[in-house]
Amino acid sequence: MGGLCVLIWSSDRFVDGSAGLARIFGISPLVIGMVIVGFGTSAPELVVSGFSAVDGKPALALGNAYGSNIANVAFILGTTALIIPIRVTSKLLRRELPLLCGVTLLSFFLLWDLELSRMDGLIMLAVFVLTMGFTVWLALKRPEDDLLKEMKSELPEEPGTKGKAVLNLLLGLILLMVSSRILVWGAVELAVLARVSELIIGLTVVAIGTSLPELASTLAAVRKGEHELAMGNVVGSNMFNTLAVVGVAATIHPFPLEPGILERDFRVMSLLTLSLFIVGWGRKGAGRINRWEGGFLLSVFLGYTGWLVAQVLQSR
Repeated sequence: MGGLCVLIWSSDRFVDGSAGLARIFGISPLVIGMVIVGFGTSAPELVVSGFSAVDGKPALALGNAYGSNIANVAFILGTTALIIPIRVTSKLLRRELPLLCGVTLLSFFLLWDLELSRMDGLIMLAVFVLTMGFTVWLALKRPEDDLLKEMKSELPEEPGTKGKAVLNLLLGLILLMVSSRILVWGAVELAVLARVSELIIGLTVVAIGTSLPELASTLAAVRKGEHELAMGNVVGSNMFNTLAVVGVAATIHPFPLEPGILERDFRVMSLLTLSLFIVGWGRKGAGRINRWEGGFLLSVFLGYTGWLVAQVLQSR
């Protein structure tokens, strides 16, 4: 638990330091918001999965990535929409939703042989770079987009001193690495004690834990009325997890997949991604996740988690 708390805190310091340095060196707020802040909120998943792969625990890495995607849509957006319905009017964001569906489809083809090779990982990383570049290019063409306005408003007007930014960056990075290593060790030990697979621990405990930064930022954005930013956090994080997090893990340590991951976990993730595309586009232009849909998403998350627990109990 201590490692998880430090992980969340250190990711915030890392984002603050990176954004502060970027502002000092005159980097566009758009690039800061889309790349640096977007990377920072998904840094826990990336570092945890990287260490899992280095330690020879790739199933934990994959469970972390896909479990986080499921938690982002079903738990985070579901909970948030129950409190305050989320509307989507950003044209940029609505273009990213088909991209997310396409990325999910690509992952399915790469996973079809039940093996993630180093080549699969490199393909994912290459597609991630191209996707990020395409998204930034689209954003530069539409500086008046609702999502971009909200993103810029969230960045501090004053970047602060260079020394403070460097301190935040280094402190955040060091603690992020240390806490991620502690979390991986703790997750593996928990799997041994509970006599369950590392994949299940990754899909549940680790995935929910590393998704807490997205939950905090999404709730804060909706509370301020920044609905586009709330949805953008989730879409960007899921894109990052599906391509970069899984891609890094596969590149470090290629591994075979547990047979049930396509039939159970990937299927749930894909259906949730499709539902996000449907509500995000909407029938009459602007999309919206109302309280009924939020309740449905949350019930899917609870049902999925219950399904995992039931399978663990049946295997004993």
